[in-house]
Amino acid sequence: MEPRRPAASVAAALCLALMLGSCSSPAEPAPPPQASSGTATPSATSFGTGTAAATPPSGWTTFTTSEGGLSFDFPARWTVRDPAGEMPLEGEFVDVVNEAGKPMASLRTNVVTGAECTEKYPFVVFDSEPLQALAEGGAADAPVPRFVFEARGTGTAPVASPPTIAGYGITMVPEEPSSTACPMFHLFLWPPSGALFGAAYNPENNTTPGDPSLPYLEKARLYASTPEYQDIRKMITSLRPAGK
Repeated sequence: MEPRRPAASVAAALCLALMLGSCSSPAEPAPPPQASSGTATPSATSFGTGTAAATPPSGWTTFTTSEGGLSFDFPARWTVRDPAGEMPLEGEFVDVVNEAGKPMASLRTNVVTGAECTEKYPFVVFDSEPLQALAEGGAADAPVPRFVFEARGTGTAPVASPPTIAGYGITMVPEEPSSTACPMFHLFLWPPSGALFGAAYNPENNTTPGDPSLPYLEKARLYASTPEYQDIRKMITSLRPAGK
């Protein structure tokens, strides 16, 4: 029998993968960072776009998972931690938090993939980029994973609530040609099953310019132009097979 994962771990993975409602809440001050299962070391190479090696920017470092076989670069001022010491029995489970202890993204591996599209919603894509380096973990005929910052729901909604939600992460879902789309599914194939690396957009966590009374999706659009988002984007798109 396969070991059971802690319930909170499963909930966090599902929350990030199927973001139709506001699964996140305003962040509380983070506890002291706990040792993660991977290692953070200065990096000599980076695959920020998944296509070419480059020297990481000054002030960045590299985290390598102990079980998932993945590495990513992140700002050295941020921290990779095991949230509350709650590690799953299999796979990787880490959060990246900023200087204030607010979550910027979560990495999960050994996540079961699969989704059902029962309803479509108005959508917008703020940003998208293919990640060729991660195609190595998928089937030969599977779509190339891509980084995406996207949203579903009503543009006038004041806060995130079903079905209005925005999030950034890695998906294998092809770009939608119509004006509506299935729920966001931010998972990609990675042995032995799947993985996710991203987060729901939350104005309480993600520093956003503009009037605080703006509609939620307008705040998400503004966030896409911030330096913090650019760091998150650079971090997530640097994800690659460990050792490469």
